[in-house]
Amino acid sequence: DVQLVESGGNSVQAGGSLRLSCAASPRAYICLAWFRQAPGKEREGIAAMSIGAKYYADSMKDRFTNAVDGADGTMYLQMDSLKPEDSAMYYCAARRVSCGSKTWSNPGRFDYWGEGTQVTVS
Repeated sequence: DVQLVESGGNSVQAGGSLRLSCAASPRAYICLAWFRQAPGKEREGIAAMSIGAKYYADSMKDRFTNAVDGADGTMYLQMDSLKPEDSAMYYCAARRVSCGSKTWSNPGRFDYWGEGTQVTVS
């Protein structure tokens, strides 16, 4: 199994920035992704990446940047210009097949999940 641990969540003021981290081990995955879920809402895809491909939700691609440290495989989500509606629990997810443009944002297509890190924007 792949173990995922998120960190970096915090409380910030609107307009601020945060960087979330996702440590994944072992590196037995093909696709890594970020999702978020606010109370009473469905889990939504933010960004995903596999070798040679990156995907972003249209509503967030101008403010969020996803990257992987090639040395240790840690995935980072840089979030800028945060808004109160960005408040949610943020999750890292992984699966053993490529992300794919049509499936990367479907949480049901991921096999492994972290416990999440809370982001609150006020």
